[in-house]
Amino acid sequence: MKASFPLKNLRSLGFIFVGLVVGGLLALPALAQSIPSLNLSVGGAAGPKEISTTLQILFMVTILSLAPAIVVTMTSFSRFIIVFSLLRQAIGTHQVPPNQVLVGLALFMSFIVMSPTLKRMNEEGLQPYQRNELTQKDALEAAGKPLREFMLKHTREKDLALFVSLSQKEKPKSVDEVSMAHIVPGFIISELKSAFQIGFMIYLPFLVIDIVVASVLLAMGMLVLPPVLISLPFKLMLFVLVDGWNLIVGSLIKSFEVGV
Repeated sequence: MKASFPLKNLRSLGFIFVGLVVGGLLALPALAQSIPSLNLSVGGAAGPKEISTTLQILFMVTILSLAPAIVVTMTSFSRFIIVFSLLRQAIGTHQVPPNQVLVGLALFMSFIVMSPTLKRMNEEGLQPYQRNELTQKDALEAAGKPLREFMLKHTREKDLALFVSLSQKEKPKSVDEVSMAHIVPGFIISELKSAFQIGFMIYLPFLVIDIVVASVLLAMGMLVLPPVLISLPFKLMLFVLVDGWNLIVGSLIKSFEVGV
């Protein structure tokens, strides 16, 4: 049985479409008048102040473009997202939860962990700069100090020493003399090691379930049936019964409080 579409309805839709197009064209002049104009000009600077302002704008644009990289490399985000990825692989659900959900959860967790540091950066750097109590350079140094302390707290001495030695420069006499170019990569590989250690501990119970299910299927002679199909419901049930998300999220956040 074929569904028929009356010709009368088709004509009506055509008239409606033509009316919308004509109405949109008539409304364009009024719409154009209500939109504010923006003029950009390129020319020589009249003085040092204009050059300084231009450089500040370029600096801020550069910082904004590097914001995702800063969030990933200089906060707790990398540890969270790696552990979540390993957890998803351990359970066997390669696409559940989706990447957007895990990234969003990791971002909010990172905000919780970094909130004391961000508060100090605001109080010691941004607010004095807005009150004209600090210059731009001093404000950047004051705002970067809490972030520097956070990364140093969670960076292993061995990892930090690696990048200091690779720079082939004079060895710093104290931690205060270590540059951010050495602290950031040392912090990253320290976070990678911590994330892999936590992921290994999460993997073990799910690995035991896979081994038990595979052994039972082998003993029953069911060689054709993939063990993953049988073990997946048991792993999901175990994860739900122990309230896995609550335990993992709480443990990850607390790991920064104790400096793991």
